[in-house]
Amino acid sequence: MERPEIWISFAPELHLFVASARRTGRSAVRTDGASTLGHVVESLGVPLTEVGTLLVDGRPADTSHIPRGSEEIEVRSVARPQPVAGPTRFLLDVHLGTLTRRLRLLGIDAAYENPDIGDAALAARSAAEQRVLLSRDRGLLRRRELWAGAYVYSHRPADQLRDVLSRFAPPLAPWTRCTACNGTLRPAAKETVHRQLLDGTQHAYDAFAQCTACAQVYWRGAHHARLNEIVDEALRDFGTPGAVPA
Repeated sequence: MERPEIWISFAPELHLFVASARRTGRSAVRTDGASTLGHVVESLGVPLTEVGTLLVDGRPADTSHIPRGSEEIEVRSVARPQPVAGPTRFLLDVHLGTLTRRLRLLGIDAAYENPDIGDAALAARSAAEQRVLLSRDRGLLRRRELWAGAYVYSHRPADQLRDVLSRFAPPLAPWTRCTACNGTLRPAAKETVHRQLLDGTQHAYDAFAQCTACAQVYWRGAHHARLNEIVDEALRDFGTPGAVPA
């Protein structure tokens, strides 16, 4: 029996995932008559984490739909901002260390695995802790045990940060989270942390914060101006009511 032929088109945002021949409008796909639409879309290279609405002959359809011959399939990208069931928390793979630190700088709950614990363990942690897994690994994002995931589209940390903030719109609370371990910060008196400070730091600064989890001490040193630029830009473009000012 001849396999059903469908016609499929992808939103421009999804073109990087598909072969060049499928980036110029609708193209024909032969299916086996049994696979779901979700399976067909993934087999063409697009992780379902990046798929928004699926239209079949102009009507919304689920990933479980079994395509039939001559159907017109339109694959749209996820809507922004993308809602998340529950608090917006992230898990990042080993290749996104800089993005992790920038998210934490903005007070966003961002767990990070280094060294690499493997795809299965990452997906399992995402499910166990209900965290959105951020990755540039398309295979990882196709794992069925994921709670939720998102592809990080750029190699550049600044663009990666903008991508995540625009996609998920998490509440921002700068300077409230440890960039080293993801713990929360609290104000600390100089006399309680002086043993962790160099002599120059003790004499030059009076305001300190300390991580409640790893005891890392923070102050507004020479690096603060650059960090403040990152915070100011994020608050200007993605700030939310209730954000904690720098």
